[in-house]
Amino acid sequence: MSEFEFITRITKRLSRTANERRDARGEVAEKAPPDFVDIGPGDDAAVVRAPGGRVVATSDLLIEGRHFRRDWSGPYDVGRKAAAQNLADVVAMGARPTALLIGFGVPLETEPEWAERLYDGLRDECDLVGAAVAGGDVVRAPMVILAVTALGDLAGRAPLLRSGARPGDVVAVRGRLGFAAAAVGLLSRGRDAPAVLLDAHRRPRPPYAAGEEAARLGATALIDVSDGLVQDLGHIAAASGVSIDIDAAALPIAAELGAEGRTFVLTGGDDHAFAGTFPRETALPQTWRAIGHVVAGEGVTIDGRPHGLTGWDHFRQ
Repeated sequence: MSEFEFITRITKRLSRTANERRDARGEVAEKAPPDFVDIGPGDDAAVVRAPGGRVVATSDLLIEGRHFRRDWSGPYDVGRKAAAQNLADVVAMGARPTALLIGFGVPLETEPEWAERLYDGLRDECDLVGAAVAGGDVVRAPMVILAVTALGDLAGRAPLLRSGARPGDVVAVRGRLGFAAAAVGLLSRGRDAPAVLLDAHRRPRPPYAAGEEAARLGATALIDVSDGLVQDLGHIAAASGVSIDIDAAALPIAAELGAEGRTFVLTGGDDHAFAGTFPRETALPQTWRAIGHVVAGEGVTIDGRPHGLTGWDHFRQ
């Protein structure tokens, strides 16, 4: 089909003009509250409301063979993953996601049904947070490429930055850690179980409520753990001019992670948990797990000692 025939076909799956949510089959599931998109796909640009007066914006690339493999993940899962990792970045700023813009590069021989299921996944992940796919572009490409821009609204709040951590703060995490990294190891060895790990790689489950919750708790810094806990806490430490010391005994190491669980938790990304720093007097709810403290100095230590661990590097891995 032509470019514009394809655009028409996928746009029908994203329509929110009837203000409805749709289920995985594209059928109406329930009425939804009004979303932030006044004008979606179909014009030269979308119109997205920003009630708080400022727009949080982020962008990300997913390239076939580097960020996902079609023999490991179906199109619906790729869509869910692409949306989740961008929505999580908005949430990490303490904002509420409002819209995604999708740049889609696709080989000409790709079945239209594969692309439709991809967009179903994008749409359904957005539905979890009340956002929508507001538009984008498509182009012929030698492999599947997704360029995703996510927008969010702060509702009048100050953004949560990486630069606010102070000595004495408690370091805490919310969400799963290490599951997606463990899954990559399994898939690389041709394993298809356990499902709880493989599903974590194919379809992350960011705790989307974490951003606004952290803001209410008075978090001093927050980050989406996408490239590994040690590495991402290092970003907070560098931006804040402090050191972060992790208490190894406090790490949430699930039994499913096996003997390498500690390494997966410290270095694995793509689960899109959140790590934040909070004033020491903060009464953290059970949804957050304290794993360390902010101290004077620089870098990240484990039990007060250097560790030599890294995380994901898009140029070297």
